[in-house]
Amino acid sequence: MKKTLKLEAVDPVEIYGPGNRLLMEFCAHFPKLKVTARGDELILEGRESDIAEFNIRFGELLERRLHKRNLNSYDVEDIFDSDNSATSFRLSGDAVIVHGTDGRPIKARNHTQEEMVKAYFDNDLLFAVGPAGTGKTYIAIALAVRALKNREIKRIILTRPAVEAGERLGFLPGDLKEKLDPYLQPLYDALEDMIPSRKLQEFMADGIIQIAPLAYMRGRTLDRACVILDEAQNTNVTQLKMFLTRMGTSAKFIVTGDATQIDLPRKEDSGLLYGISLLEGISGIATIRFGNKDIVRHPLVTKIVKAFDRKADEGSSSENQD
Repeated sequence: MKKTLKLEAVDPVEIYGPGNRLLMEFCAHFPKLKVTARGDELILEGRESDIAEFNIRFGELLERRLHKRNLNSYDVEDIFDSDNSATSFRLSGDAVIVHGTDGRPIKARNHTQEEMVKAYFDNDLLFAVGPAGTGKTYIAIALAVRALKNREIKRIILTRPAVEAGERLGFLPGDLKEKLDPYLQPLYDALEDMIPSRKLQEFMADGIIQIAPLAYMRGRTLDRACVILDEAQNTNVTQLKMFLTRMGTSAKFIVTGDATQIDLPRKEDSGLLYGISLLEGISGIATIRFGNKDIVRHPLVTKIVKAFDRKADEGSSSENQD
């Protein structure tokens, strides 16, 4: 069977991409279909069922172009992702956020994570606090990666304070990046789950994805970015204020932390809970609180956290009695 599709009211380059790159990526999903581009016409040759499917998917690509200035490879991927419609850039809580590099769908795994996903779209500043293993940072990075794929933002910036977790690392050899990587490795791990290694390296080389210690945020204005501050319990009030005031136009800020794992010399210096209480009730700011029931790591992690919390409560009770 042979059929001709004609593009109307759109520049073919906007759909085909430079050198027809996007069109070739699109056609790769139809290996048994011969597609020939001649200006504003596409000539399809193959089985009727393949042509019908191509027509539907290509219509979705054209529809997506109406909602975005520039199409990219991620748009082609999303067209063939049955969980994402062409125009559903705003997610419901239980929808697939992105697909991992192994094809695994990444989505909210419990009710609190669903609330976090929904709160992201309704607010420009989001606090996500709770115990280790609840997926706070992972969901935040997934939302940022999706926003980058959809061209809702132009860059992702991930930061955390370089505070040692109860141990002294001493002198570390290497350049500045090598010295800081041990603090930032959890962020790399999450990104590598969602972005192919070569693409991730390109993004980082181009500054589209930036990972830096909190001190490097000073003096910056961050526009059209999704900015994630991880391990925020290890910031003091001054640092937290500095970070939050970096927010520029069309930016999304996500702050994650666990108030039970403060590694500062004086735990009372932590600015996380102070900042949450100070900003509570301001429109555009939301707080999602995770609990032990939301832990999504190995089942033993929940029991471990509960055991430590129970012991801490017992110690607090005995001190009060004294």
